[in-house]
Order: sequence, then structure tokens, then C-alpha cells
Amino acid sequence: MKIAQIAPAWYPIPPTGYGGIELVVAQLTEGLIKRGHDVTLFATGDSRTSGELSYVFDKAPSEKIGEVFPDLYHVLHAYERAEEFDVIHDHSGRIGPGLGYFSSTPVLHTLHGPAVEDAVMLYKFLSKRIYFNAISNYQRMCFGDLNFVATIYNAVDLDAYSYTSQKDGYLLFLGRMSPEKGAHVAAQVANRLDKRLLLVTKITECHEKEYFNEQVKPFLHKNSEVIGEVDLKTKVDLYKNAECTLFPIQWPEPFGLVMVESMATGTPVVAIKDGAVPEVIVDKKTGFIVNNSVDEMVNAVKKMDSIDFKDCREHVEKNFSIDRMVSGYEGAYQRIFELEKSCEKVS
Repeated sequence: MKIAQIAPAWYPIPPTGYGGIELVVAQLTEGLIKRGHDVTLFATGDSRTSGELSYVFDKAPSEKIGEVFPDLYHVLHAYERAEEFDVIHDHSGRIGPGLGYFSSTPVLHTLHGPAVEDAVMLYKFLSKRIYFNAISNYQRMCFGDLNFVATIYNAVDLDAYSYTSQKDGYLLFLGRMSPEKGAHVAAQVANRLDKRLLLVTKITECHEKEYFNEQVKPFLHKNSEVIGEVDLKTKVDLYKNAECTLFPIQWPEPFGLVMVESMATGTPVVAIKDGAVPEVIVDKKTGFIVNNSVDEMVNAVKKMDSIDFKDCREHVEKNFSIDRMVSGYEGAYQRIFELEKSCEKVS
């Protein structure tokens, strides 16, 4: 197939630091190319791919994230070439699928975000013309009756996430410094357990600094450390050496790649039961799923001796490998072709 992959405009592919969607796009693009597909990646000029790279920005305009004009310019460049492809796979924000509505080439849009009211309203309208993929059954349920062709979980490159059963005594938190990610809960859990907490996060925006200083810092254990954004190798080392990863989300996360990354290295996860968490973790086998309580998270960490680290790795190998994700998307593209042919016969 001739496939266009449209990444978000804000970070390079693959990402050098933050960027869960960007990592998935990179893995999918390379996986499709390895299977013989002709893939063009629409990203930024500082991206890397073994396929064709097409871009309008030499460098990712990260400082302008969320602005309309850079996003519009980026996706217009991609859809201008729509007729060159058999299918367009759009991972960008709302503007991309909006343009895809008018494309003569079939468009698949992967929903990477939550089902907020405005998004549900927009995507229901776009369902007249474009196809959708959900990244979890929970997310699919929340969006309701869209033109879904698949539910395909995000994946990790198992070759890049090395496994070890030798763990240090620290706890790990990885995520945005915002209330919905629950760093304040992680800090309280570590403090109660008298354990070191490593926070891999970004604290640059005013709201991030305010949240950290007021709700997280007062509870940090004296040996805890804020590390900041890291490259993939450093992140993997932090995952695999942790006693466990804390995932204390305060909102319905539609997937949660952090959980998969952690389990891939053999490190169990303690997560709050919300969003797609029950689809990702096997409770009491690859970690613990608890209610939104510091007490419950503390008690779960105390039970880490009951987890076999090999079960964590095997769970990811079985359910969240790149091969599985790529096969899922190949099936989704084929399903779209079948639906398009059926529409042609009807007309």
C-alpha cells in the first residue's frame, strides 16, 4: 500500500523527550515500512524515518503548541498530496481530520485524546466521511457511535525496552506535572513509605510550577528527585531499575503508555482504577489496580514481592508489541478498502 502517516506538528518523530503520540507514529511508520509498504511521513524536518519525510517546518515548532496556524499549515501540506496515497492515516489534532472530511482518498483517524463533549460532536459529524480507530475499548465506548473500523492498542519496541529482575528501592513517576496525572498522590505515597521517588516530568510552564510548588513539593521525601525530561535510553534505565511505577491518574486516561513501558522492563505498576487502566494492567499479576486512595496505593506497593517480574514482560509481549499493532492497522486499512469498494458497488 501507499500510506500517508500524518503526525502532530509539535514534536519530531521519533520524539527526543516528551511525546507519546509521536513515539507511536514512529513505531508504526517503521513497522509498516519493514513489511514492504510505501510510507510517507508528514512530520517536521528534524524527524527521522526510513521512508519518505515530507515537511513544512525545518524544526518542530514546540513553542507554538496548540496554535492554529502552524497546525493548519502542516496538515494542509499533507492533504495537498492526498491523491498520491491509497490511505491517509491522520494522528494530528482536530484540524487534520476536518480537512480529511473533504479528501477523495480514504482517511483513518486514530483518536489519541479523551472524549470531551466538543470532540464527540465534531467526530460524529466527520464520521459521515472518515474512519476512526480507538486506542482502548474504554475510549471507544466514550466516543459512542462513530465510524469505527478497529480498536488497536498502542505499542512499545520491545528491543528498546530491556528487561531485568534486579530492582532498586525507589518508586518512579513519569508524566506531565499537572493535577490529572497525580504527581501529588505519588509524592504522598512515597513519603508514607519512606521511599525515594524519582519524578520524570517537565516543570517549565507557570501552571506546572504552581502545581508542583503548592501540591507536590511539600510532600516529597528528602531523597526524592525531579529529573526532568530524558532520552529513551535513560527512561528505560529508570523504568527497569524501579521497584514499581506509580500511575496515580486523576482523570479517565484513554490508554496510558507509561504502564506498558514500565511492564516491558519487568517493572510492575500501581495504578488508580480509571479510564483504560483495567485493559492495560492485569491486577495482582502485572501490578495492582486500586481506588483513588493514598492508603490503597501504599498497601499495594507493600505487596510487590507477590509480583513475578517475568509476567509483566510477557504481558507486554503478548498484547502490546509493535508487530501486533502494525498487524492491527494493516487489518484496519484493509477493512477500509473493503468498505470503500462496497460503497462504489452501491452507487
